[in-house]
Amino acid sequence: MSVAEMVGAHPKNLAGLDPAVLTACIDACTSCAETCTLCADACLSEEMVAQLVRCIRTDLDCADVCTATAHVVSRHTGEDRSSTLAVLQACTALCRACAVECESHADMHEHCRLCAEACRRCEQACQDLLAALG
Repeated sequence: MSVAEMVGAHPKNLAGLDPAVLTACIDACTSCAETCTLCADACLSEEMVAQLVRCIRTDLDCADVCTATAHVVSRHTGEDRSSTLAVLQACTALCRACAVECESHADMHEHCRLCAEACRRCEQACQDLLAALG
């Protein structure tokens, strides 16, 4: 079973949202949360861990916000958009910040490069859902 199948099986019309946009956001948030957690763990395993403290904290903050965002948008049924909009805006900001931080280490650490890419995908997916919510 996939997120797309569950979104498609939802008994409400999800306030007229394109199910593909909603599904893409949920999937991107979930993937980004896991990638950021893995990046933080990889940073902790680096010899130069002291220089990666900011990256680790940003990874963990981003992972937490992405997880919360995936949960909130998964429950989106259109009755109260304010919490959905707020969490999507927060996730966009955290993903952007995490991508910038990880990009600053990407030349030395492949895990940071991969994490930055996941953050940029999630940032875009959140922006797409924000646009769809209008």
